[in-house]
Amino acid sequence: LRAAQVVVDDGIAKPILIGRRDVVERGIKDLGLRLAIGENVELVDPQDDPRYADYAQDYHTLTVRDGVSPVLAREVMRTNTTVIGAMLVKRGDADALICGAVGQYKTHLDHLMGVIGKADGVKDVSALSLLILKQGTYFICDTHVSPDPPAGELAEMVRLAAVEVRRFGIEPKVALLSHSNFGSRDTESALKMREATAILHREAPDLEVEGEMHADAAVDASIRERVFPGSNLSGNANLLVMPSLDSANIAYNLMKVTGEGLSVGPMLIGMAKPVHIM
Repeated sequence: LRAAQVVVDDGIAKPILIGRRDVVERGIKDLGLRLAIGENVELVDPQDDPRYADYAQDYHTLTVRDGVSPVLAREVMRTNTTVIGAMLVKRGDADALICGAVGQYKTHLDHLMGVIGKADGVKDVSALSLLILKQGTYFICDTHVSPDPPAGELAEMVRLAAVEVRRFGIEPKVALLSHSNFGSRDTESALKMREATAILHREAPDLEVEGEMHADAAVDASIRERVFPGSNLSGNANLLVMPSLDSANIAYNLMKVTGEGLSVGPMLIGMAKPVHIM
């Protein structure tokens, strides 16, 4: 609700809230907000919405092969706000969705994949997180989705992430990180990062990309210049790509807390519509 008030005050968009009218109105009053249902904010009440039957039918059509019966479809469309929001976006009644304040990330992702799905031609979705630290601004992927993406998916992830980074007015400088430093090790994960780097050099020559490398060489150009002079990356990297979900999520949370950083996202990239999970 507070986030909706910020959106209204800043004139960013017209928020659509999903919830029972009495609960939402009580929350607005308790928080002392200037939200007025029907004026500057729209309400979708799962218990009283004329579109309910159509939405339930459409949801059943989408998920009938996933074991969802008509009865379950109707129940979900009465109770699951993430699915309701995804259906709003799917049907064009909303432009974007933010969900996930309560519950597990994967549960929300499964719901979104069932309704929205991946964009055409995308191998897999991923989550891009932004950290604003005293030392600089860093994007990290994939922090929440793919446990162990192969080299081809990593390359795709970087291309999609680079688009998001540019939307912030920042030119992406990409480092593919590893325990190996420019060929110092030939372990499976090092070879994967090396292959992903080669794919990007071949298929995305407009991107500044280098790897596989140590994290310190990525964020400190002077260190990188000593071990690998003349690399394809100039200056300090701002888009850090990890070899696995473990390494990305651990690094993200460590940097966020120890670096006293401001986190933005995660941003879900590769989806067919703009939907994000908090």
